[in-house]
Order: sequence, then C-alpha cells, then structure tokens
Amino acid sequence: MFFGEYLHRVDEKGRTIIPLKFRGELGSSFMVAKSTDKCLILYPMDEWMKVVKNIETQPFSGEAMRRTIRQFLAGACECEVDKQGRLLIPITLREYAGIKTEVNMNGMGSKAEIWNSETWTNYRDFKTNEKEELDAATKAREILGF
Repeated sequence: MFFGEYLHRVDEKGRTIIPLKFRGELGSSFMVAKSTDKCLILYPMDEWMKVVKNIETQPFSGEAMRRTIRQFLAGACECEVDKQGRLLIPITLREYAGIKTEVNMNGMGSKAEIWNSETWTNYRDFKTNEKEELDAATKAREILGF
C-alpha cells in the first residue's frame, strides 16, 4: 500500500527519485497516467489492469466522457525506475502536470500520485462549494479508479 507524502527535486532531464517505500509496491514496470486533478498517477500493473477493465465496462455515450477516457488512455505511459531509484517522467506528462523543479509524491492506498509541489499545496488548501464540479469529479474518479 502507498502511504505518506514525499518532497523530491526533479533534475534537468525530468528524473525524480521514487521513495524507497513506493518502489517495491510499483514493481519492475508500472503505468503513469494523467489525473483529472492536474497531477500524475502511478499504477502498479495489477491496479492498472483493474482500471482498464473498469473502463471497458462503461457505456461512454457522452462526448465529454469519451474525450476524458481517450486523453487518459492516450496519455498513459509504461515506466521503470532506474538503478538510482529515479523515474524519468515523460515530457508530455511533465507538461500536463506543470512539473518543473519539485514534486510531491503522495500515497493513495493502491496507487501513488505525483504533483507539482506548488499545485499540490494550492489543491490541498483549496475549498470549493461548486456541487456540479464535485459531482463530475467524483464520477470520473469512480470510473478511472482514483
């Protein structure tokens, strides 16, 4: 299980350390995908397969939902940790999440997240009252498994 919050730097090539506690859970290869919250999600392969199976069972009749699923699956990338314990975050995923110099890695139970540190701080401290936005985000999280 993934728990805790870790702050790490990102080097000029887009590499960052994966916490030692996360490496064993991720395995030799894992998936990195875009979240609806402008962060990245790290899925061990068994969790990724559950998400894909869940997606395949959903009726995607609405254009907005089809677009979300397409962007989610098209943006996903299989990754590995190098011998120094680093993950090279693909440029497209770094750009999506606004990742430049520092990241927060957060445990989320069966998966982990990577956030631009400033974005994480703003997200963590933000309070919303917009019911429609919350309902939509809740449904997307149910379908995508996060």
